[in-house]
Amino acid sequence: MTTFALVGAGPGLGLATARRFGSAGHSLALLSRSAEHLENLTTELDRDGIQARGFTTDVLDPASLTTALRTAGETLGPIEILQYSPVPRADFMKPVLDTRADDLDAPLGFSVKGPVTCVCTVLPGMRALGRGTLLFVNGGSAVRPHPERAGTSIAFAAESAYARMLHDALAEENIHAAQLIIPGAIRPDAEHSDPEVLAERLYAIHAERTGFRHFAEPLPE
Repeated sequence: MTTFALVGAGPGLGLATARRFGSAGHSLALLSRSAEHLENLTTELDRDGIQARGFTTDVLDPASLTTALRTAGETLGPIEILQYSPVPRADFMKPVLDTRADDLDAPLGFSVKGPVTCVCTVLPGMRALGRGTLLFVNGGSAVRPHPERAGTSIAFAAESAYARMLHDALAEENIHAAQLIIPGAIRPDAEHSDPEVLAERLYAIHAERTGFRHFAEPLPE
């Protein structure tokens, strides 16, 4: 049995994707800074007959992140699928003219150093398996910068570039790197951005293994 590792586990998209990949037979490793979130999620999944284990970590702490992922792989089985989808902090979203160099330290740590740490940790196991999937989930500012959200716009663009390079560099090794862009807010019962709809989309990206960038819905004009 292989493991689906979710970095940024929460009650909306995180719970839906965990449920979807768990129902497909994968072990579930849920990573979050909030121990309370993890307890609630594992309890909710247990009610559905899906076993999950939570690992408390902070994506801004590379050592903690590395330890959590290594422990998950050793405990639950090799990580075949990694989803990186933590929610950015509100203070990352200053207007561009109010943004100074040190304002970018945390956003870049969150959206670049965090993903790089994750990939470097799980890639040896994926190579040993002979397969793997790296899923990156971003908002619309990853492809259309927003001047009122400079930190995330800059950091998401850098994350996108990294993920795209992974897509190209790892394709021959049967490791698929892909990005899902969610232009608007995730809302229950929305046609394209309901958590369960997005979870199905992410599972399809993993299963079908075609293309790098996917959109939950078209970007607004």
